[in-house]
Amino acid sequence: MERQIALEKLQLLIGQDLWELAKQYPDLTLMNKEGKQQKGWAGHVIERYLQLPLNSAQSPNFGSWELKVIPLKFNRKGKLIVKETMAITMIDAVNVLQTPFEESHLLSKLRKQIVVARIDSGFGNPSIIHTVTAFDLDEELYQTVKADYELVQACLRDSTRGFHTLTGRMGFHIQPRTKGQKNTTTRAFYARKGFLQTFVLPQLEIFHLPEIERLLPPELVALSNNEKKQEKSIELDPPSTQE
Repeated sequence: MERQIALEKLQLLIGQDLWELAKQYPDLTLMNKEGKQQKGWAGHVIERYLQLPLNSAQSPNFGSWELKVIPLKFNRKGKLIVKETMAITMIDAVNVLQTPFEESHLLSKLRKQIVVARIDSGFGNPSIIHTVTAFDLDEELYQTVKADYELVQACLRDSTRGFHTLTGRMGFHIQPRTKGQKNTTTRAFYARKGFLQTFVLPQLEIFHLPEIERLLPPELVALSNNEKKQEKSIELDPPSTQE
């Protein structure tokens, strides 16, 4: 399936509840043995909706594009924000050392992504698709991400540092860090939350769907409405003047 076709089909899901969509695919495993939601379940539901095989290969999932599903949440002020960082691709020290950014797995993945953002309102509550966007690097963003990649290369080349000193404190937009909380022997490239918020999902600042609000728990809707009222009040408030 080509990227544009996938994008158009995914945009039809905006405002829909993923849990309801999942009921169409009873063979999918959505819960683990402890009764908790299976990690990656949302991506599996979307891949099944697109009639594509489940895939976690390092090169872009479906040839010409890569699917990423990221969770959103309401903060204490009722503002919708990105919930967590986004894993992009594993770091193979030998490959990264030998591969310029222009030919890297990191760039290949980033340039071909379709990002699906869903509202994570907690277990048992609707998980609403909020935004679907194609992700392409403009020149400024390209140069910043390239600098983050080359920072990792420099660390790997440094005999006093090396692979195991790669840390999430590095990188402006893209950070290298351990893959998983308990696994300290592997590293992966992750997109920071600020990167996703600013460059991938600017719609979070301006985009609200009444259809989504009707499906969310009342306390979350109240938070969201309160945030918008505060923003409107600020806009209407004339600037103070001093004589």
